[in-house]
Amino acid sequence: MFKVPPISADRLPALLRAMPKAELHIHIEGSLEPELIFALAERNGLTLPYASVEELRSAYAFTNLQSFLDIYYAGASVLLHEQDFYDMARAYLGRAARDNVLHAEIFFDPQTHTERGVAMETVINGLHRACRDARTELGISATLILCFLRHLSEESAFETLEQAQPLLDKIVGVGLDSSEVGHPPEKFARVFARCRELGLRLVAHAGEEGPPAYIWSALDVLKVERIDHGVQAVHDAALMQRLAQDRVALTVCPLSNQKLRVFPDLADHNLGKLLDAGLAATVNSDDPAYFGGYINDNFTQVFAATHLTARHAYQLAFNSFEASFAGNADKRVWEHKLKETFERCVEHDY
Repeated sequence: MFKVPPISADRLPALLRAMPKAELHIHIEGSLEPELIFALAERNGLTLPYASVEELRSAYAFTNLQSFLDIYYAGASVLLHEQDFYDMARAYLGRAARDNVLHAEIFFDPQTHTERGVAMETVINGLHRACRDARTELGISATLILCFLRHLSEESAFETLEQAQPLLDKIVGVGLDSSEVGHPPEKFARVFARCRELGLRLVAHAGEEGPPAYIWSALDVLKVERIDHGVQAVHDAALMQRLAQDRVALTVCPLSNQKLRVFPDLADHNLGKLLDAGLAATVNSDDPAYFGGYINDNFTQVFAATHLTARHAYQLAFNSFEASFAGNADKRVWEHKLKETFERCVEHDY
């Protein structure tokens, strides 16, 4: 393992912004900035229940996950055509590239759109085309993860999977998101088993607002490879040992956790505790348009609040590459770039 050189606290923010990283927990609908929502509404002849960009942005005052989801789904209503999905994904990928994200695994919620009469191919083709163009134009690698909405039925998830089957070559895996409390992972056991038979990679949200038991179910019933969020694992010592031993990655989203009152004070965030316990934690932005920051904002703000060090920074970025569903050759290239960035930081100011 690379020995991280000593780097002073005053140089750490610049290093956090400059270091290469992967983003493994980004809901593309949650990257819709108010400006783009209004632009798409105008293009599609829609009237929003807000008078201005500023009024919409001021509505982003959430007290819990459900209050956020209510406005999240309202924002997604402007997405109707393939070009809308393309523009949304392309905007995010441009921002991610500026944050030195080399690889992104993008969540999308097709049921949010198909329930409004938008065709599955409209959603996937627009997102996939943006990923393809971003690789050529920005040098950023990106893949798609289809998420089932857990507040809906497993039957609805099966219908969604059936609609997506002709397009499975354009996605890498499936996930599980939306309202966690009251919707345990085992509710979707059969559909995840089918996805596993189809060769799809498996992830699931668990242990954000839900209990550690949901993480156990995601691992043992759904047989997922990564846990999205997972911060409640600290309340179960046996679970912490399992996650560390099996190197199950956690895609942690600090600013989301703060905004949704999981950790009202970012200084109390348990990211450092997870890392020091040997867990493969990563840092991600979740729904950056709604939660006040993209991936570099998440890094710089949680590090400032919790006094994490350069060693933690390197481990988080390394974990993000290792936990990705990219090929080993790409991972080795990215990890070499990460090491070079830390070595340059010792020699030069950013």
